[in-house]
Amino acid sequence: MTTKWNCVLELDRQRQHVSGSTVALQKSICAGADLRVGTGFRHNEHIDTTSDSNELIREVMDFRVTYLLDSHWVAGIETLRMPISLPDGFGPRASMSFFIYNQDGHQAIARPHLDGQPAHGELGPSPVASHAEMPKCHELASWDADTNAPSSNFIYEFEYFRYFVHDAWEEVLSHNAEGQIESGSLEVLIDAFTEGGEIKVAIHNLCTDLGSPEETQLEHDVFVHVGAGYYYTERKQFMASANPVVRTRPRIPLGYGTSCWDFGWVMPRTDGHLARWFCNPYTLQFEKSSTRHSMRWFVSRSVKSNV
Repeated sequence: MTTKWNCVLELDRQRQHVSGSTVALQKSICAGADLRVGTGFRHNEHIDTTSDSNELIREVMDFRVTYLLDSHWVAGIETLRMPISLPDGFGPRASMSFFIYNQDGHQAIARPHLDGQPAHGELGPSPVASHAEMPKCHELASWDADTNAPSSNFIYEFEYFRYFVHDAWEEVLSHNAEGQIESGSLEVLIDAFTEGGEIKVAIHNLCTDLGSPEETQLEHDVFVHVGAGYYYTERKQFMASANPVVRTRPRIPLGYGTSCWDFGWVMPRTDGHLARWFCNPYTLQFEKSSTRHSMRWFVSRSVKSNV
């Protein structure tokens, strides 16, 4: 069966509106929809600037973690990608490519290196590259360039930006940080889970501790897929091992900065408890912690309809 993805927003090379609407995108993500972004670029403008090949390359990226910021701003983060060197294979160093795409075409990349090579650079702002050989790439800010986890915020003038959503989810349970149910039913969540249904959770204010104390904290929800779920039948408590999540300081547009992002795993529970095991990208050292959050739980609509 073909999964239907709908293009709810398209921007042109200058990131101007072509069709659809940001409101439609925001409503879909708020309702748990999956996100992919399609773009187009020329081989000799983006891949090999010395080549005489002007071939158009179409790309569609799958954003397994999505953010809804201040109830009106959508961004997605690629959490599973290693650097690709087109058209033959992978990049020169083992690392992650944590790309961020915002609803207005602003982009960012963080690259924690995984190969163990020593890095002794200083944390902080780095010189912004001109990218003279790649005039469609406009770097806006660069951070921690000589450390183990460089990052930058930028805009690349793709031929187009197409935002696709898959509205295959239904919210079945919402509770506050103490686990008190605000809407929905734990029983419906458990019925769908028991029948093999895919689960997704939206964690409210997951990244608050990454902001500066003097900043006004931006309300946000982070949506992440559940990998494994567990239901305690007597205490009537559901918990889950979520897929990898990348956290970054909640700002509009979403991007990176120095010492304000990390990545790792979370275990959300329906009483509001969240166990966290996050990795410091500069040292690759993991630290365990726990917090409490309000959460919204979603199930695959196709499975729920059968239970």
